[in-house]
Amino acid sequence: MTAFNRTGVSHTVFYLLGIPGLEDQHLWISIPFFISYIIALLGNSLLIFLILTRRSLHEPMFLFLCMLAGADIVLSTCTVPQALAIFWFRAGEISLDRCITQLFFIHSTFVFESGLLLVMAFDRYVAICDPLRYTTVLTHALVGKTGVTVFLRTHCTIFPMIFLLKRLTFCRNNVLPHTFCEHIGLAKFACDDIRVNIWYGFFVLMSTVILDIILIFASYGLILRAVFHIPSQEARHKTLNTCVSHVCVIILFYGPGIFSVLTQRFGRHIPLHVHILLANVSMLAPPMLNPIIYGVKTKQIRDQVVYMLFKKQK
Repeated sequence: MTAFNRTGVSHTVFYLLGIPGLEDQHLWISIPFFISYIIALLGNSLLIFLILTRRSLHEPMFLFLCMLAGADIVLSTCTVPQALAIFWFRAGEISLDRCITQLFFIHSTFVFESGLLLVMAFDRYVAICDPLRYTTVLTHALVGKTGVTVFLRTHCTIFPMIFLLKRLTFCRNNVLPHTFCEHIGLAKFACDDIRVNIWYGFFVLMSTVILDIILIFASYGLILRAVFHIPSQEARHKTLNTCVSHVCVIILFYGPGIFSVLTQRFGRHIPLHVHILLANVSMLAPPMLNPIIYGVKTKQIRDQVVYMLFKKQK
């Protein structure tokens, strides 16, 4: 596999290495990747099926969860099949257009999920702080409009990345030490000035993910204030329990990503393959574990799964 490095020639084909330094372990690494992907597909598909077919689950919280499950399927499908192709068949060749398409869907799905987690925090805020108006505030029409708004925000912020990358000339090494394409990782191989890409990426991060995290914290601050004003300890515990699933998903979604960013920023002595593995964990873990968390911690979903299995056995 040869990497061309002729000045003035813009590469249109790149090669994804997978996990550098662990090439001889790719077959073993592929096993947890494959299992995680199957669990993510089955778990999220089951969630979507239950929410869409069970009228009792047509509540705002579950409709947002249905959107999240769909986004999880997209996120895992954007990354895992490509990684498995590299691990199993060494099929790391990818065209520039396909690379840009992949990173567009990865970044947009990630930002979309971040927006959904913020909306779900607002859902919990209304349910706990203003329960009498919950059904009148969060109508099905508002849920649909909110989903469209989050979708449009996502694509309006990520879409310019396509043009920022297409304007670049890729005349450096065309071997990408990763399992998937991402914005700055690809832009670094350009011979042009990429400061615009860097600053725009920073703008997108601050105006979407960081802003979402701040607003989620603010929502839960208001929720905790309302909960601690409840006189009954049992009622407080029951109220907080309705937020456990969402909090777990928030930690699972943002935690690995933040840790991965911190290791890249401050862990210069950490081997490259550790950074790549962390990046893959941040893409793999949420889609795999989200349906499990909601299935275990949410009584309505748990009851529907048990009912479906029991009915089939009869």
